[in-house]
Amino acid sequence: MQYNDFSGFLLVNKPTGITSFKLTNIIRKKLNVKKAGHCGTLDPLASGLMIILVGKYTKLQDKFMKQDKVYFAEIKLGIKTDSGDLDGKIVSRTNYSHVTKELIESACKSFIGKIQQIPPMYSALKVNGQKLYELARKGITIERKPREITIYSIDLTDYKKDTFSIKVKCSSGTYIRTLAEDIGTKLNTGTVLINLVREEIGKYKLSDAINIDDIKENSPDCLKQVDF
Repeated sequence: MQYNDFSGFLLVNKPTGITSFKLTNIIRKKLNVKKAGHCGTLDPLASGLMIILVGKYTKLQDKFMKQDKVYFAEIKLGIKTDSGDLDGKIVSRTNYSHVTKELIESACKSFIGKIQQIPPMYSALKVNGQKLYELARKGITIERKPREITIYSIDLTDYKKDTFSIKVKCSSGTYIRTLAEDIGTKLNTGTVLINLVREEIGKYKLSDAINIDDIKENSPDCLKQVDF
């Protein structure tokens, strides 16, 4: 099979409902290139900015990976699932009548700075060569070592009776599902992530991303170049 000799990167707005792997594969087939890879997984229920590397640019993955991120997250109070989002099974329902806007703001502020975060079982992180979510789906839970991350800011953007929304600027490697659960622990109630949008990766913004349908078949028009 004859592949196109395209190289570069593109900013894509991942829709909800598909995996990061599937999105990358769709783009690889559309451009008819041998190699394509992404720079940071988004969960199937999440949407937003992804950086896809094509051709020789796949060798530059490390240069794109370790960048700060900005997320918009919507969180529901009173519910906890085994995955931390709506993909999982509900494991508990708790009272949240005591939660106020002021309590949420205070809880969010307590996470700003360098903190230790334990990666969730439902994640693509590999331990001994196996992805954690593969173990989680078998009902296996293993001990995970906490990792240092940095939360630069958390802004409460909306608050209703049973849901609230935040905008988070954080370092690479931050799990927003875990952050949402940890905020719930501070509030003494269950929390579950019900919507997640990645808005920024380093200097790259979601507003500059294209949709999958906008990628032309066998065309390099969507590809960008960069000097490191």
